[in-house]
Amino acid sequence: MMARGEAALLGPAQVRELAERFGVRPTKQLGQNFVHDANTVRRIVTAAEVGRADTVLEVGPGLGSLTLALLDVVDAVVAVEIDPVLAGQLPETVRERAESLAGRLAVVPGDALRVRADMLPSVPTALVANLPYNVAVPVLLHLLAELPSIRTALVMVQAEVADRLAAPPGSRVYGVPSVKAGFFGTVTKAGSVGRQVFWPVPQVESGLVRVDRFAEPPWPVDEIHRKRVFEVIDLAFAQRRKTLRAALAGWAGSPAAAERRLLGAGIAPTARGETLDTAAFVRLAAQADAQSASS
Repeated sequence: MMARGEAALLGPAQVRELAERFGVRPTKQLGQNFVHDANTVRRIVTAAEVGRADTVLEVGPGLGSLTLALLDVVDAVVAVEIDPVLAGQLPETVRERAESLAGRLAVVPGDALRVRADMLPSVPTALVANLPYNVAVPVLLHLLAELPSIRTALVMVQAEVADRLAAPPGSRVYGVPSVKAGFFGTVTKAGSVGRQVFWPVPQVESGLVRVDRFAEPPWPVDEIHRKRVFEVIDLAFAQRRKTLRAALAGWAGSPAAAERRLLGAGIAPTARGETLDTAAFVRLAAQADAQSASS
């Protein structure tokens, strides 16, 4: 790994100066809270465990705090930025503060929720980002589905969302984000981040979540199969208080048909969605396919 220190990282004064220079006023609509603490961005990069061989996809680089820290240690950063002003200014900021590293950065203007593999100038191996909190889970799931080349993801999200993503089955906050993230790999919490390292200071605490994609997927991961599994997950949690026999009756055609599929997948019809792990939902979707093929 390359020694740190080539990039001049941003502090509170530099973040405010850049925002004023570019005429940027952080908006809640875009979920803009800019990190201004060098130790925090270094900690994120360390937790991501990325190195010179990696091409990192960064979402919402903003003024460039995390971008500069990433450029110190990886050969390429592809930054997706929805704000046209910030997207246009980021290369200049990098040239000013890390001229020798500027060639490692590529900026893709646009919405991360619409990113496709063919829109990127290079193939990312890792996702490292301070995700906009209002769309954090949809962005994470979309990128993991769209970019199978991403082997690891280290994202900063709202603390409550971090808890949900990494929650085990049966826990109070276990739900749709937990199960869907688990479709792609192992999900763990990687630390907490206080409010005071952001400008403006958010109303909530933040957390780091790491996803390590399965090296050998334990189930089919093609788009058609993933959508079928995710449909079952959504239906199971749409009515959390109901048993799966009742909650999935419409999907299966009747309560009796739902029971047959559940039993075929080794799941008690009286169970609730919050007690099942991702593997159980995969088996359930497979049962539906099998019964449809035999009918």
